[in-house]
Amino acid sequence: MRSKRVWARLLGLKRAVVEDVFVGDQGEVVVAARPNWRERDRCGICRRRSPGFDLGEGRRRWRALDLGTTFAYVEAEAPRVRCRRHGVVVCAVPWARHGSRFTRAFEDQVAWLAVNCSKTAVAALVRIAWRTVGGICERVAAEAGREVDLLAGLRRIGIDEISHRKGQRYPTVVVCHDTGRLVWAAAGRDRATVEAFLDALGEERCKRLELVSCDMAAWIAGPIGERCPQAELCLDPFHVVQLATDALDEVRREVWNEARRQGQTALAAELKGARFALWKNPEHLTARQRAKLSDIERTNRRLYRAYLLKEQQRQIYRLPAKSAVALLERWLQWARRCRLPSFVKLAKTITQQRAGILAAITHGLSNARVEAINTQIRLIARRAFGFHSANALIALAMLSLADLCPSLPH
Repeated sequence: MRSKRVWARLLGLKRAVVEDVFVGDQGEVVVAARPNWRERDRCGICRRRSPGFDLGEGRRRWRALDLGTTFAYVEAEAPRVRCRRHGVVVCAVPWARHGSRFTRAFEDQVAWLAVNCSKTAVAALVRIAWRTVGGICERVAAEAGREVDLLAGLRRIGIDEISHRKGQRYPTVVVCHDTGRLVWAAAGRDRATVEAFLDALGEERCKRLELVSCDMAAWIAGPIGERCPQAELCLDPFHVVQLATDALDEVRREVWNEARRQGQTALAAELKGARFALWKNPEHLTARQRAKLSDIERTNRRLYRAYLLKEQQRQIYRLPAKSAVALLERWLQWARRCRLPSFVKLAKTITQQRAGILAAITHGLSNARVEAINTQIRLIARRAFGFHSANALIALAMLSLADLCPSLPH
């Protein structure tokens, strides 16, 4: 076997011709190469064969996989072509992605490592900058996303936002309930972000959506209702129950403040310590918390009535669909006449959102899968010790949770 062919095999150079191999000034191994005749004069973006424009800025180097502890580079000419679609761009090379200073094999290895360990460890292992790891993940995820249509066949989806750093930085994620995969994500938490997803989905596929789970955010419900009128909106049960817990806590604070104003310090202290007894599910209460709840039942009927309203609302999601719908109607009647302002207000809110709540009960759909994906995204961010850019986090999340992670080279 010729030595040049050995070097091509070592660096994973396919559809290329090795011209020379030499050692650079810093002790690095440099392999001079050129694309073979089938790969010449192609646009770097669309890879369409195009007429030549000029010789560019001379020879360029691409970092390749290390040879042991020695740096390795691929060096080649970088002429430019005039593409009908993209204008004047640098010619494509078969060993690297457009706009990258690294070979394809090097970037695939970095992306695989980033999925399985922290960016700090990856940067130290392959000897590149911490920020460079994020840029590589973005390029690899973008290319993999173009080769696979993640939005094909969507019927039941969940939409939610997740905070990735301080300062109200929220990416929006879309998860397929049938496959459990992350299918789309973008920076932002507003109506424009949801409309961007619907634009990517397309008019025909928007019409095929059947169920969409989300919280009560208007910036999600608005675009879905306008552009996917046949899709049923299913409101996440957790957020509905959370509203009842907040209403209960508001009643507790009112009772506590009244006791303080009337000088009943002992009663105020007991109410302050009863917070978790009122919040927790009955099956998880300790003996001490059950005793405190019994004391509230005897001494403060108003607060205990609020607790019963909260617990009855929780039971709605534990019953079969037909019984749950009937219980929801009875709960609304009780909440409207309970003489507790926070629960009267909650009854109005649930009445307005009744269609989405009934759809969630009927179809048994929640945002549990979306929250599971959010938990994994938080783990990715924690393992990487945070991200300066939401795009880098989204790219790594797509590689990890959308099955876009490349295999290790060769």
